[in-house]
Amino acid sequence: MSKKKKNKKQVKFGLIGKNISYSFSKKYFNDKFKLLHYDNCEYLNFDIKSIKEFPEVYLETKGLKGLNVTIPYKEEIIPYLDKLSKNAKKIGAVNTIIISKKKKLKGYNTDYYGFKKTLKPLLTEQHKKALILGTGGVSKAIAFALRKLKIEFDFVSRNPSEFELSYEEINKEIFDDYQIIINTTPLGTHPNIEEAPNLDYSLFTTNHIAYDLVYNPEETMFLKKAKENGAIIKNGYEMLIFQAEKAWEIWNG
Repeated sequence: MSKKKKNKKQVKFGLIGKNISYSFSKKYFNDKFKLLHYDNCEYLNFDIKSIKEFPEVYLETKGLKGLNVTIPYKEEIIPYLDKLSKNAKKIGAVNTIIISKKKKLKGYNTDYYGFKKTLKPLLTEQHKKALILGTGGVSKAIAFALRKLKIEFDFVSRNPSEFELSYEEINKEIFDDYQIIINTTPLGTHPNIEEAPNLDYSLFTTNHIAYDLVYNPEETMFLKKAKENGAIIKNGYEMLIFQAEKAWEIWNG
């Protein structure tokens, strides 16, 4: 890392997504660069309306070395990449890209790492099965992390396929069987803080973990209602820090 400080050539990193002015990443990395005196590093938001605009971003941004990817492009970006890490290939979603000097792109997934690292300390023997609310790109990384932790899981969707559960199906019997409930949907994100996944929150107990990938507000309606019934709660902020640091490691590897 000290070499990076001495090299005064301007290095850029950034985030690809849609409607991302709220994003954690830009502030996090620019604060990091300031703190560590990486004066030649800058982190930018690339807010694009369509994934078709992506090539323009990496071909025309001088000094661009790495990118993060957020909603809704974690899966759509894959055809634009030259290579995927083993884990990204298995997951089928990418949230980190490294760009070579020859403009070759390799995709990674650090979401699963951040999630696994932050869920693990909360687990006890009773936490054997999980429900993943939502089926977007990040839900695939959550599923991969749960496999690594040897926790069985099922997906819950508003428009379920034959292998998924619907919200209407989630009753006491299912809640007794699944002790970890993970919200991967954007429901409850600021400014829509009154929103929450359509569940019977009275079914949460002290045996449950409620994990929300949303981090703004700190305590979403989903977490608030679960906590009222005794559940252990966790928001997505720490997961974001771990995935961001893992991305930084990849870019500087």
